Amino acid sequence: MSHPNEPEAARPTLQDEVAAAGSELIGGPAGRRAVSYGGRWTPVRVVALLAIGMFALGLVQKAPCYNGGWLYGATDQYVHACYSDIPHLYNGRGFGDGLVPYFDRIPLELSGDKEYLEYPVLTGLFMQVAAWLTPGGLGNAGPEQLYWLVNSGMLMVCAVIIAVCVTRTHRNRPWDGLLLALAPALALTATINWDLLAVALVCGALLAWSRSRPLMAGVLIGLATAAKFYPVLLLGPLLLLCWRAGRWRELGIAVAGTVVSWLAVNLPVMALAPRGWAEFYLFSEERPVDFGSFWLIIAQRAEITLDSVNLYAAVLVALGCAGIAVLALTAPRRPRLAQLVFLVVALFVVTNKVYSPQYVLWLIPLAVLARPRWRDFLIWQACEVLYFLGIWMYLAYLHGEDNQGLPQGGYQLAVVIHLLGTLYLCALVVRDVLRPEHDVVRIDGSDDPGGGVLNGAPDAFSLAPRQPAPRATAYVDWGVAPGADVSRET
Repeated sequence: MSHPNEPEAARPTLQDEVAAAGSELIGGPAGRRAVSYGGRWTPVRVVALLAIGMFALGLVQKAPCYNGGWLYGATDQYVHACYSDIPHLYNGRGFGDGLVPYFDRIPLELSGDKEYLEYPVLTGLFMQVAAWLTPGGLGNAGPEQLYWLVNSGMLMVCAVIIAVCVTRTHRNRPWDGLLLALAPALALTATINWDLLAVALVCGALLAWSRSRPLMAGVLIGLATAAKFYPVLLLGPLLLLCWRAGRWRELGIAVAGTVVSWLAVNLPVMALAPRGWAEFYLFSEERPVDFGSFWLIIAQRAEITLDSVNLYAAVLVALGCAGIAVLALTAPRRPRLAQLVFLVVALFVVTNKVYSPQYVLWLIPLAVLARPRWRDFLIWQACEVLYFLGIWMYLAYLHGEDNQGLPQGGYQLAVVIHLLGTLYLCALVVRDVLRPEHDVVRIDGSDDPGGGVLNGAPDAFSLAPRQPAPRATAYVDWGVAPGADVSRET
């Protein structure tokens, strides 16, 4: 069965010059008789398998550290760019001694300066489950290395979930998932920390919203926020778009789901171990200016206090959010959800007082959904890979005995390159919003295939000149967005 308004599945090799050039390795662009779907090798399966392959390459890249770099030698893990927090925190946060996160105080000789685990509750649970699954030792591998392996297996599941969700969010553009599966920054940073857990929940929320399931989307946003702070930012774009479309009921359902699921995870720990639960929030406020942030460049060149950084960063975020709100309400067409979510999260990343290398994982799936163009995506990824190498070479310079590595000036240049790459992608997304004819997702006449109830809905409030309602292209059990043609044919 087919729907008369449903657009043909996009073929990137016919619409993207970089994808067309890359396809020469596997036979060239798709022909006009090519079959988009059917058979064993569906887009979802291909993307998932490629994501597993890239994840495995990332594990191989960490091999020098697995063989001793994490545990022996001050700079091996930096010289080989294979650092990971995971093996260090196995003992550093008391998992090796059987301490219970948030309830047991960590001895200072283990943690240095942390009294309790400084991660949100759901991430702490993830870490604890991995610790339960970690054997005490196996052959030549110590428990720290095995803990990293167990976590890597669990994080690989998260990576596959991310790939599947991104591939399925825009139904008529499944091959955009290849951008995510082949992203070099994903392979390099996937096992540095536990960020993939929150990213997987965010991608699940976006998929649920695209299927017009606001309650499920809200529940997943709440769980993601219980694993990392940044997912709560998704509520801002939902507020703006639902305001413009007059979809207050769906917004209320999503917000209620977010609050209830976040409380369900946090309340037990909040009530039974309030000091341990609060460690993450206290640490976030008191954390000094750190690597990757433009605040670090300022701090290295001039005197600036932590209180001033916290204030200025908050002001920049507030101004940026105000600008995004104006953009959302004055754009000639209502922006797509993925576009606003990408801009909000990128704003948070760029203005933050720290940018850990794995934070790029927050943006990769959002960039794929917001701006699925290979050239621009690869330019941004090149900037992130340069920063990935730059931070480890800088740490090797700081901790090595003979100062071999990247000096301060070179590292500051790497930070600037990372910032410019992210801002470049933001500028393109803003242009797509202001001039929708440049938006590759809308090139076939679609409105917002990831918008769920927003897809094709007329504006109820807008500061832009009134536009005719665009047609909808997303369906849930053959239901369509309001105003769309509901006829069917076999």
